Amino acid sequence: MTYRFIRPLLFKLDPEQAHHLTLGALRLVQALPPVRWLLSSIYAASSRPVEAFGLQFNNPIGLAAGYDKDGIVWRGLACLGFGHIEIGTVTLCPQPGNLRPRLFRLPSEQALINRMGFPGKGAPFVAQQLQAPRPKGLILGVNLGKNKDTPNEEAAQDYLALLRIFFPLADYLAINVSSPNTVGLRRLQARAALEELLAVLQQARRELESQPARRVPILVKLAPDLTDAELEDALQAVQGCGMDGVIATNTTLGREGLLSPLAGQAGGLSGAPLTQSSTNIIRRIYQLTDGKLPIIGVGGVMDPDDVRAKLDAGAALVQLYTGLVYRGPGLVKEILLKGF
Repeated sequence: MTYRFIRPLLFKLDPEQAHHLTLGALRLVQALPPVRWLLSSIYAASSRPVEAFGLQFNNPIGLAAGYDKDGIVWRGLACLGFGHIEIGTVTLCPQPGNLRPRLFRLPSEQALINRMGFPGKGAPFVAQQLQAPRPKGLILGVNLGKNKDTPNEEAAQDYLALLRIFFPLADYLAINVSSPNTVGLRRLQARAALEELLAVLQQARRELESQPARRVPILVKLAPDLTDAELEDALQAVQGCGMDGVIATNTTLGREGLLSPLAGQAGGLSGAPLTQSSTNIIRRIYQLTDGKLPIIGVGGVMDPDDVRAKLDAGAALVQLYTGLVYRGPGLVKEILLKGF
């Protein structure tokens, strides 16, 4: 109810400025234990636990990568009831991202367009943030991407260094080869390139697992714009290299049916226009893998019905982001109260 009054004020601000304002509020929340306790009590809702890729989740609802890029407010975000939170996308070295403006609201479409380009403070900074005490039961994932100036031929070295940094800190790792905002990145989804990358990461994981005897699942985040043949090739690479699951999907370059004057902005589209295509991709992945590859469903999750559709299509877990912008912090509780 409160967010209905706050949202118009936030929407008067530049979208990126509004986001930084909410990050500031969350930093204050997590710095004050009584406030964290109060928010956790307000947004608490019982749910069924979920097991996926060897991990036990308190509930099936997670926060997608992109909200807490540098891992600075994840303990505050945990107060909203998420079963898991995905940090990032994290790059090895700090980088500013693309030029502003680079984030646009399309309120009439309940959508966002972003061309952020992985802005962030780099892996060493994020790793330091993840040393903080973790709320009980929270699963923490880290989404990994290559730096803009790293050529695709050398991308494996970026991902390999990131894997080694975050292996001791994360419950799972997500390999982002599907953002449309880093030039050439999506070419890493092609079967040969993806197999080459994932084989390197799988070998490194085997070596790391033998030291602390700890397994860290690796997932691959895919685009919604793949053709059926491209999707099949990508999944064969994912399964053939022993990865543990996929995240479906990233933002889309499609603009079908959009009426907003901002529809022509370059970047990835998220929110309600992505809902159905993301769900269709989840269903197709489930079919192509005979349900044997765990799926985190993400893309246009705006209400409990969208969660149900993605779970019914074959997702084990569901993530949201743009839904928070339009529906507010009570969205997770609203979903969980529907029996998820």
